[in-house]
Amino acid sequence: MDERTDREAVTGGASPRRVLVVDDDVMVRDVVRRYLERSGHEVIMAGDGETALAMVNERHPDLVVLDLMLPGIGGIEVCARIRRSSALPVLMLTALGEEDDRILGLEVGADDYVTKPFSPRELALRVQSILRRSDGRVTADGPAPDGLDGASGQRQLADADLMIDLAARRATLGGRELALTIREFDLLSFLIVHPGTAFTRTQLLERVWGWDFGDQSTVTVHVRRLREKIEALPTQPRRIVTVWGVGYRYDRQG
Repeated sequence: MDERTDREAVTGGASPRRVLVVDDDVMVRDVVRRYLERSGHEVIMAGDGETALAMVNERHPDLVVLDLMLPGIGGIEVCARIRRSSALPVLMLTALGEEDDRILGLEVGADDYVTKPFSPRELALRVQSILRRSDGRVTADGPAPDGLDGASGQRQLADADLMIDLAARRATLGGRELALTIREFDLLSFLIVHPGTAFTRTQLLERVWGWDFGDQSTVTVHVRRLREKIEALPTQPRRIVTVWGVGYRYDRQG
């Protein structure tokens, strides 16, 4: 595969975006930079958390590739601070044995993760997948739009006081806009399009994340975060309910 074909395969013809790579390992930063630049993206880099937060505010990246183990301000805190004021996509880099840190990173708002050691090409594909979603484009690896009326161009869904605008990637509850990450929006959209259907965590990883395999706790964490945002009583959910021994089901309230 030549470089042009490889770039088209990774980007899907998308326009270049600015990606901030944060890692204290110079070699890791350089490898990630080269693969993302081959994909046509502009890459800026930081070696510590404090510099990363400054670059987020000053350079306005479209996505952050963030290592959890950083000197000074750690990756978990960097992600938490980003999420307090922005839905900026965050892709975490985690070590193989750091499951607790990975779950904590997802809980504070990371959209996705790649485990070290990783394939640079896989990372570039994950970056592009997240960027496609942030652009609002429904693709083969995004949430399946089953049940939408394609002929009429329907792009809005409603369930009682919950409204979802698929084109604008915007959700409101009782007229108040919800601060959803990319993956939270994807998961909510997928579930509401398939009301009454129980999905296993494995199925949700495949249909929403586009993963053939992965840590099922990723789904569990995202469901918990969604419940905190859309349920009146998150510990007694009425919309996203647990189907014991299976997974999760969306029950319409309207």
